[in-house]
Amino acid sequence: MNVFLFGAGYSARAFARAIAGQADFIGGTTRDSSKFPALKKDGITPFLFHGTHASQEIVDELARVTHLVISTSPGQSGDPVLAQFGETIRNAMPKLQWIGYLSTVGVYGNHAGAWVDETTACHPVSARSVERVEAEQGWQKLANARDVPLAILRLAGIYGPGRNAFVNLSNGTARRLNKTGQVFNRIHVDDIAGALRFLSTRNEAGIFNITDDEPAPPQDVVAYAAELMGVEPPEESDFESAPLTPMARSFYGENKRVSNKRIKSLGFSFRYPDYGTAFATMWRDGSWR
Repeated sequence: MNVFLFGAGYSARAFARAIAGQADFIGGTTRDSSKFPALKKDGITPFLFHGTHASQEIVDELARVTHLVISTSPGQSGDPVLAQFGETIRNAMPKLQWIGYLSTVGVYGNHAGAWVDETTACHPVSARSVERVEAEQGWQKLANARDVPLAILRLAGIYGPGRNAFVNLSNGTARRLNKTGQVFNRIHVDDIAGALRFLSTRNEAGIFNITDDEPAPPQDVVAYAAELMGVEPPEESDFESAPLTPMARSFYGENKRVSNKRIKSLGFSFRYPDYGTAFATMWRDGSWR
């Protein structure tokens, strides 16, 4: 199993660590060569993604890759990997067996707190989610042309080591915004890695929501983390009057509960099915740092 990660960031690096014992090779891209040592530490052979052209070094490496993971954000000009390496993936990857694309539950848009699943039509609200839908469609078109299975993983709000309410409480940036009826799903990065390992080793195709079982108000998560830490949580503030960036405010424009039943129906079990389990574990073993 030869794996290549376009966008070897937080989630893809967790996957690399999870798949290390099963992969003969793991390559991954970054736009910053100063991150090479960190990637190597996670068992990833690093490659520089230029963003302007397909480097020959990456093209040559792709010839022996069996499993491809895309963890990059599209922009107004489209998906950067499709733009730079689409032709290579279509025509010059003879050993390719599977593609995984990391997307977002934001593609569903706002459902006023109702449940959605993979059969729910996409009605993206934000520009970035519109771009995600277009990227999903682009990858599906390529996968169909190649006759290679494509798994689209729609991720909820990602947290894990170094990215969680404990960290925010510690550095004084935690907030408890209250918007009536607002809930979010979340997903621990280790469960993203586990889902990728599960789907890639089985060469599964389809759309899968990678999210926890417990959509919950964001202020409740901060309060629970504070309780575990033994500190006073920040006071709740009203969402409508809170000073927020346009991007931060836009997240609250989408309210839904996201089902993860499809991947569980295949036999996958989430390590952290709810934020309570995850935060208790992270606090107990210190993995929140």
